[in-house]
Amino acid sequence: MSGRVVIVTEPLPDEPMQWLAERCRVIRAGVGEPEFERAIVHAEALVVRTYTRVDETLLARAPNVRVVGRAGVGLDNIDQTACQKRSIAVVHTPDANTSAVAEYVFALIFRRLRPVEPLECPIDLAEWEARRTTRGAPREFNELTLGIIGFGRIGSRVGRIARAFGARVLYNDIRSIEQEFGCGRADLDEVLARADVVSVHVDGRSSNRHFFNASRLAHLRGDAWFVNTSRGFVVDERALAAWLGDHPAAFAMLDVHETEPIDAQHPLLGLANAELYPHAAAATRSARLRMGWVVKQVWSVLASE
Repeated sequence: MSGRVVIVTEPLPDEPMQWLAERCRVIRAGVGEPEFERAIVHAEALVVRTYTRVDETLLARAPNVRVVGRAGVGLDNIDQTACQKRSIAVVHTPDANTSAVAEYVFALIFRRLRPVEPLECPIDLAEWEARRTTRGAPREFNELTLGIIGFGRIGSRVGRIARAFGARVLYNDIRSIEQEFGCGRADLDEVLARADVVSVHVDGRSSNRHFFNASRLAHLRGDAWFVNTSRGFVVDERALAAWLGDHPAAFAMLDVHETEPIDAQHPLLGLANAELYPHAAAATRSARLRMGWVVKQVWSVLASE
């Protein structure tokens, strides 16, 4: 193949794709597709998103790859040790979706806290007054305590927004945090026990698998709301389903799942006090575009002989 070959395994926005195509030969193909298998031997770069696993097996078939670009924040699907052994650069877009995910957290919370029902036809005075007086929210957001597990880019942004709304915010993080934005640090068990709403923003390290297991979930209040927009595998879904069954006043909102897409055996599917969403927290045009521009970093590595 003539020209530098870059394989893009998952869809990117048109603008960065066009920019990259002006500089090298771009192959759009997923792992296992015939075009991918033909090109992988020649490829100098891989650009992936969420569902392409870059591991020893894949890299062994890619002798010329010099850089792997992840159009996204986490590097959970990139075996960085394997890349380092082969002197392969790994680049990504760590702040690309911070605003989008933080907004999404509040979209989920407010969807439940303050459900909005528009008028679709004329109503009489009695119905008008009934809707105004009997369908109001029992609590305001500023009356809540929000617990944030993981106070990195997204978790701290969620905390800042919550404080602006007037809520009390407690957080837990394994790192020392310099800027708290009016939020208070507390032990993990204390955060879980005191929070009306728990929002999860932990990273993708392997030790965080099933971070929320049965024993940890037991610390939650019986009427707590549990929101996960971080990684699916940090929650033991069967344990969460059991906890929700024991606490009908509690509620869970999960945008990420241990297996995606979810199937009919998902333990939370169909529960009255759980809502599942299709990994859409970063689904804004701006966030996708910022993630897609990882191609500039990829090209920078390729162009620096």
